[in-house]
Amino acid sequence: MQDQAGAPLTAAERTPTSTAGLPAGGRGRLRTRLAVIALVVLVLDQGTKAWALAALTPGQPVEVIGSLIRLNLIRNPGAAFSLGDGSTWVLTVLSLVILVGVLVGARRVANLPWAVALGLLLGGAVGNLVDRLVREPGPGRGHVVDFIDYFGWFVGNVADIAIVGAAGFVMLLAHRGIAVGGPVHHPGHADD
Repeated sequence: MQDQAGAPLTAAERTPTSTAGLPAGGRGRLRTRLAVIALVVLVLDQGTKAWALAALTPGQPVEVIGSLIRLNLIRNPGAAFSLGDGSTWVLTVLSLVILVGVLVGARRVANLPWAVALGLLLGGAVGNLVDRLVREPGPGRGHVVDFIDYFGWFVGNVADIAIVGAAGFVMLLAHRGIAVGGPVHHPGHADD
């Protein structure tokens, strides 16, 4: 029975902004992990692009796994599948908007799965944005270096792998109902 009038019959539910269940160090540690993941993706992306520019010749694909996976250097002015070839500056602005959105989400991150997803997305977005800002033909219009040819369908890079991986991870987290700012609940485990 209720001891006091107006007291709830059950324990109060946690709010989505609860920090219960965060690892030691809380949000700061999660943000650090997110930043480290983003930095690793960025370094791998830019490093492999530098290698591709030095080692590969445009129009001369190198087979890695037969014709299924090849190394094929191209400079892409557009988005995936070379969409928006004539709108490189629009893609640069869109990349900046996505970057701001990820940084806003990063401030709210309260669990490791979202830190990983946002870290992958941030690293990939910055990797391709760097190309758009510093590569030819000029700032804001630079062409992205792509060199991993998948089945002859499309050519991408490490940043693209991170972005697609992040998108899949975000869909899984959304499907499981795991919020950016909320704790991860594991079935069968008592809540803290």
